[in-house]
Amino acid sequence: MSSETFPALMIHEDRLAPGRAELCRLSRAELMDGEVEIAVEYSSLNYKDALAITGGARILRHSPLVGGIDAAGRVVESGQTGLPVGTPVLVTGCGLGELHHGGYAARLRVPADWVIPIPEGLDTREAMLLGTAGLTAALALSRLEDNRQSPEAGPMLVTGASGGVGALAVSLLAAQGYEVVALTGKPELTDWLTSLGASRVLERAAFKPGRRPLEKAQWGGVVDTVGGELLATLTRGVRPWGNIVSIGLAGGADLHTTVMPFILRGVSLLGVTSANCPRDQRLHLWQRLTTDLRPADLAALHTRTVGLAELVELSEHMLAGRTYGRTLVEIASG
Repeated sequence: MSSETFPALMIHEDRLAPGRAELCRLSRAELMDGEVEIAVEYSSLNYKDALAITGGARILRHSPLVGGIDAAGRVVESGQTGLPVGTPVLVTGCGLGELHHGGYAARLRVPADWVIPIPEGLDTREAMLLGTAGLTAALALSRLEDNRQSPEAGPMLVTGASGGVGALAVSLLAAQGYEVVALTGKPELTDWLTSLGASRVLERAAFKPGRRPLEKAQWGGVVDTVGGELLATLTRGVRPWGNIVSIGLAGGADLHTTVMPFILRGVSLLGVTSANCPRDQRLHLWQRLTTDLRPADLAALHTRTVGLAELVELSEHMLAGRTYGRTLVEIASG
């Protein structure tokens, strides 16, 4: 095996130094087990990545570990998997950056069933502009479709709309004909959110949901990336037979509400997890992300491209609410 080394962002998590990340060089001998080896070209920065890098939460299951829950690149070795060398592929979730070395390295070796061939119509860069955030937004829309949500049911509220998942949800819902209302703590991004498809933008500081068990039914449905108290209050304002998709917990993991919306209005609370999404569903949704669910302007979601050396500082900015949209991570091979 070659003794050549490559760059990586290694995260060390222990009680004395949680989330300590450092640039290093690894060899192929230090890669983890798997049938497919990938030359990684791009990754992305997600909220979970920022938590792992900064130690904002216990994301790693063991330490040290290369960070990055997303990766896209080309196959360099694949054994008997049927993936030819040079095939453009992606991996999202599946334990990357938690249980297994992730996408913040120029090489990655993973089990074959984690690997998704990038559908025709996307390249490795575009695949990571979507990444976990795109798959999660597509899962949210799929869950809504399965539960008979329709544009005729009324406006869809998207919370945390300036984040990666939120912005993609705005774009995907608008493309499907929904009236989308974006809720954000960054009113300065109103024009940007409108360009993605939001018909209205509400400022979080001015949003005053009520406290009664049932409030005025104004939302056809909700895609919530925040959780906590906001999610609880939003359950009270969804129209009969509407759906709420719960995705994130930046606002808290607890949910204090009543059963009233569920038993009197037939509201459904739908969960989404992309990290362990079944492979057949991944394949189907990635195909849809190149066709009927492809954002109308994927480039508009891209707000910056960074290298590995910039990830620590940018992660701090993300957790402080000073980023928006999708951050692409370009992985240098040398």
